[in-house]
Amino acid sequence: MESFLEHVNITVGDPQATAELLCRIFGWKIRWSGPAIHDGLTYHVGGENSYIAVYSLGGSGAAGNSYATLGGLNHVGVVVEDLDAVEAKVKATGLTPHSHADYDPGRRFYFDDPDGIEYEVASYS
Repeated sequence: MESFLEHVNITVGDPQATAELLCRIFGWKIRWSGPAIHDGLTYHVGGENSYIAVYSLGGSGAAGNSYATLGGLNHVGVVVEDLDAVEAKVKATGLTPHSHADYDPGRRFYFDDPDGIEYEVASYS
């Protein structure tokens, strides 16, 4: 069997709200939710073969980009078929797309969620 990335786990202020936001934008589903380590709460949101675990200890920790921190999260990259349709969904949620670029082999833009986590959305079609 070929290796593949199953999931990443990120800390957010409100895992239910983040999971619902990602479902609205990317058409994903909540695969599971429940209690997690350190009396936290986790939602697994994604598709059939991969997901993002969004975790909270109650919102007490700081979340967001950590480009200057070794081992930090820089952004989450998601490939979509229809970049313009996903950008419209991002705008409809009240978030602001930024850093648009056309490059070989595709196009992309970024947006920051309410916790300051940056998402790169790319299309190669």
